[in-house]
Amino acid sequence: MFVYKEINKYPHITCAFFSRKKGVSNGVYKSLNCGLNSQDKKSNVLKNRIIALKKIGLSKKNLIIPNQMHSNKIKIVDENSINQNIIADGLLTKSNKIVLGILTADCAPIFFFDYKENIISAVHAGWKGARNGIIKNTIKLMLECGSKLNNIISCIGPCIGKKSYKVNNDFFRKFIIENSQNKDFFLIKKNIMNFDLNSYIVKKIKDFGVKKVLFRSFDTFKDKKNFFSYRRSLISKEKDYGRCLSVISINGVKNK
Repeated sequence: MFVYKEINKYPHITCAFFSRKKGVSNGVYKSLNCGLNSQDKKSNVLKNRIIALKKIGLSKKNLIIPNQMHSNKIKIVDENSINQNIIADGLLTKSNKIVLGILTADCAPIFFFDYKENIISAVHAGWKGARNGIIKNTIKLMLECGSKLNNIISCIGPCIGKKSYKVNNDFFRKFIIENSQNKDFFLIKKNIMNFDLNSYIVKKIKDFGVKKVLFRSFDTFKDKKNFFSYRRSLISKEKDYGRCLSVISINGVKNK
């Protein structure tokens, strides 16, 4: 489990990025696979979610995870949204009765929270979502719900690292068409091109006015010990892959 110590100064917010460790799943899903869309046993996935949330004093029955589609859609949710099929890549709430969750395996989990107005968001951002506006839409919706930019803090969880994210010329052109300065997020050596997803996301967040952005240099592809990776599973020709869980909550749903 990974947390940012800077968040400790906001005791009314709980958030964590879980690794793949200390669950009950086996094989390619070993061991804390929290993705119901994987081919893992559903009973194992549900147990893993309970194990993960229990580590930080939260309850699975309050958990809401969207049906992620690499889109730019974000939805407002509350306790009435539990058990609904929410098709989106971002969730926003003011409720202290629910836990927002995101599943990843190379894409970036991102949290936003307004520490004064108690508004939180959880976002799933791969290159498609980040490029197509999921970050902008999230910040915009937070402002519409009463947040102020100066009060919003963002933190980015583990995603694929630049040295592992090989891409092609078509991929490169998509980003240069968006903005010629996006070339700064690519490392090109001897006809091999790599993309820095983490830095691209940080720049997007800051460009839309959020000044406080917490991030670290993770690499879900290289760090097999701690993370699941979609790209690694393809290269290794594995039948499937697990998903890591990241959660954020306004304190109020903690187990007693």
